[in-house]
Amino acid sequence: MFKQLEERMNKTIEALKSEMATVRTGRANAALLDQIRVPYYGSDVPVSQVGNISVPEPRMLLITPWEKSILKDLEKALLSSDIGITPSSDGEVIRLILPELTEERRKEFVKQVKGMSEKSKVSIRNLRRDANDEIKKKIKDDALPEDEAKRLQDEIQKITDRFIVEVDKTVEKKEQDILTV
Repeated sequence: MFKQLEERMNKTIEALKSEMATVRTGRANAALLDQIRVPYYGSDVPVSQVGNISVPEPRMLLITPWEKSILKDLEKALLSSDIGITPSSDGEVIRLILPELTEERRKEFVKQVKGMSEKSKVSIRNLRRDANDEIKKKIKDDALPEDEAKRLQDEIQKITDRFIVEVDKTVEKKEQDILTV
């Protein structure tokens, strides 16, 4: 029971980390493009599947498409995305130059990250509630004595607390990345 609970809470942490990777910091990061889809042979695929993404400079992303024919579609997808960066193309590669973040913009990103963390904490607490409900059901069915149930609930709370602390640490690290000039 605890193993399954921990696995589900771990998935919540991983989802938080991947979601936070899309939030801009002062440095260029290929994960910024993870959510952007490009039409390619009849289906929408992530940017990373149509070309090579590199970071030649701290504030620049360079996308080298594997096929020249995809260049226009890639440019359109980047322009219509919500990353707020205008791509520049030379017919071979696309450069995305990240502007310097203002203090106000950094604070907006921190708020966004805190919102993500709150969603993750709610998800973890919901998992705790489900596990506790399962224990209460076993008590009703006389399949579990009260004192054993109390011990299990205490263990569930310890696991929950551990994962909440991990969410806080992850968010704190991301905040430092965002606020570092």
